[in-house]
Amino acid sequence: MTANATAKTPVTLLGLGAMGTALARTWLAAGHPLTVWNRTAARTEPLVAEGAKAAATVADAVAASDLLILCLLDDTSVDEALKDADLTGKDLVNLTTTTPAQARERAAWATARGARYLDGGIMAVPPMIGIPEAGGYVFYSGAPELFEAHRQTLAVPAGARFVGADPGHAALHDVALLSAMYGMFAGASHAFALIRKENIDPACFAPFLTEWLTAMAAPHITQTADQLKSGDYTTNVVSNLGMQTAAIPTFLTTAEEQGVTPGLLVPYFNLMHRRLAEGFPSEDLTGVVDLLLR
Repeated sequence: MTANATAKTPVTLLGLGAMGTALARTWLAAGHPLTVWNRTAARTEPLVAEGAKAAATVADAVAASDLLILCLLDDTSVDEALKDADLTGKDLVNLTTTTPAQARERAAWATARGARYLDGGIMAVPPMIGIPEAGGYVFYSGAPELFEAHRQTLAVPAGARFVGADPGHAALHDVALLSAMYGMFAGASHAFALIRKENIDPACFAPFLTEWLTAMAAPHITQTADQLKSGDYTTNVVSNLGMQTAAIPTFLTTAEEQGVTPGLLVPYFNLMHRRLAEGFPSEDLTGVVDLLLR
C-alpha cells in the first residue's frame, strides 16, 4: 500500500449493484483503502482484482472501517444486512433510496446503536459517478459534524451537497427533484405523441422541445419559489392564470385531433380550473402548489 493510500480514509461499502460498483471504483481510484461486501459474493471479485478487500460477512465489513457506506436495494435490505452488526463508534452513511420518514427512523435507529448517521440522495446515474463534468452530486442530511469530517471522502464519487440536520431532507430533496423530472418527461412524451402521426422527424423536433423547456424552466421555477416565499402570487406575472386557463381548450382539441389522450395534462389543467374558480385570475400558476397540499 502506498503512502498516499495510507493517508486516505478507509471506507467500507455494503452493496455492489451498478451504483455501488461505480462508487467503489472511484474510491479505489482515489487511493482509499476499500472493503466491500455484497450478498452475492461473486460481485466483489472484479473489485478485489482492482485492489479492494472483500469481507466474508457483514460483521467483518463493519469491523474493517469506521466509515460505513450503504448502497443497498431498499430500507428493508438495510435492516437485514445490519441487524446483528455492532455499530458502536461507527459513522454510517446511507445512500440507499428511502422515504424521508424512513431516513428519520434510520437515523434514530443508528443513534440508538451508538453510530453517527448521514442520509444521502444520489442525483446521478452510474455512468456519471467519478466524472465531475457530468454534473452528478449527492444530497446529504443528518449530523453536520459527520458531514464535515468526511466531506472530502464523500465528494470523491460525485459532488457533496449538505441540505440540513434533519435526516429526512436528503431523501426529500431527492424525491422532489425526481418528481419534477418525471413531470417534465410526461410533458415531453405528450409533445412527441402529438407529432407522432405527422410527417415530422422527431430528431428535428427534439431541439425545439429542448430549447423551449430550457428557456421556460428556470424563470418559472425561480418565480414560483419567490412567490411561495413572499406569499404574493401576483408579482411579476407575465401570463396570468385566467389567460392560461382560457387556452386549455386549444390543447385538448389539438390532442383529440391528433388522436392523443390528454391524460398526462388533464390533472394539471383541472387544478388550474379549480384555482381560477376560487377567484384568482390574476395570479401566476403558483397557487396550484397550495392545491396539492392535503
